[in-house]
Formats: sequence, structure tokens, C-alpha cells
Amino acid sequence: MNSNTGFTLIELLIVITIIGILTAIAIPSYQDYTKRARFAEVILTAAPYKTAIAIALQEGDDIKDLSTGKNGIPNTPDATKNLASLTVESGIITATGTKAAGSYTFILTPDETGSHWKTSGTCVDAGMCKD
Repeated sequence: MNSNTGFTLIELLIVITIIGILTAIAIPSYQDYTKRARFAEVILTAAPYKTAIAIALQEGDDIKDLSTGKNGIPNTPDATKNLASLTVESGIITATGTKAAGSYTFILTPDETGSHWKTSGTCVDAGMCKD
């Protein structure tokens, strides 16, 4: 008996189609996770500034005097692959991600005591940071 084993053309086409569908779903999801991970650096870079502002406010400094490089607030950090800029003006921290991190803005606004913060910016609307 002559026994042929292997896959038919139809079976191969079905497998290729399934792989194509899975790839079409997986690639956008992966890109979103990558962007979230990159933007996490922007959020983490703002943490020492948030701490410095809270300390300054608890020590009685006026919120209007809290800017980058003054009253114990660290100097402006250098731009990185994911962080385009970070500034502090009147106690408000504004950090912007690079294109690789989605170009979102992350804004932290303290209350008068520095114990409560409001998060705003384009990252909130995009779901990259929590309000």
C-alpha cells in the first residue's frame, strides 16, 4: 500500500490564516504594553520632586516659591529616551513623555499641605496614569 502522510493545502491555508488573525490581535496589544512601560519611567521620574515639594510645604515654604532648583526641589532632569521634559512651577509638576512613551503629559498638583495630589494631563484620558 502506498501511504501518503502530510498536510493538505487547505489545512496549511487554515493554519496560516489563524496565525495571521492572532498576529493582528497581538501586535497592537504588545505596542500598548510597551508604551505603558515607557511612560512608567516618566511617572517614576516625578516621584522625588513630589517628595521634595511635600517636605517643603510641611516646612512652611510658600507653594508659589516651589520651582525646579529652588527650596530643596531638585534641578531639572536631563531628557531620556522616554522623558522629554519635567518642570516644577509653583509646586505643580509637569512631566512629558517622548514620542516613544506616547507624548503624554503627566501633571501633579498638590494641595496647600502637600499631602494630597491631583493627577491630570493627557495620560489620564489615555489610561496611562490614574487620577
